[in-house]
Amino acid sequence: MSASETTEGTAHAEAGGLPQFDPAWWPGQIAWFLIIFLAVFILMRTIFVPRIGGTIANRDATIEGDIARARQLKDEADAQVQAAAAETAAARASSQKLASEARAKAQAEIAAGLAKEEAKLAESTAKAEASIAEARDKAMGGVRAIAIDTAQAIVGKLTGKPASAAEIEAALAARG
Repeated sequence: MSASETTEGTAHAEAGGLPQFDPAWWPGQIAWFLIIFLAVFILMRTIFVPRIGGTIANRDATIEGDIARARQLKDEADAQVQAAAAETAAARASSQKLASEARAKAQAEIAAGLAKEEAKLAESTAKAEASIAEARDKAMGGVRAIAIDTAQAIVGKLTGKPASAAEIEAALAARG
């Protein structure tokens, strides 16, 4: 430290305050304040604020572009959803039509097969009834012969004298 600096520092210390509050220093402080203020103002106005403004404008443009693109994509997606819904409805209608046609065809085939089987069953039933009637008539014819034989044996046991077939036939004819 030099001697002048020491005396200046002690003078300030003896004055009892800061140099900023000493009115003797104010003209120099105001001059430097104005120089620095103008320099900062010019730098802000010409360099920093336009850059910040440009960045904000770019950001706003980007956001607006993104929003416009999002709206466009949403509209496209809505159109695709509507197209998919229409395709789904058409496919559903087509499948229902195919199902009803298949059901109708199957029912027609079943009805035809059922009619065929019923015809076969009716024919078989008619043959079976004819066969049963023939067997019954044959059996009834055999029953009459068995009845006559049995009646002869019973009359023969009861009376001790066998009855003739003609007598038993006459008795059966009288009975009805």
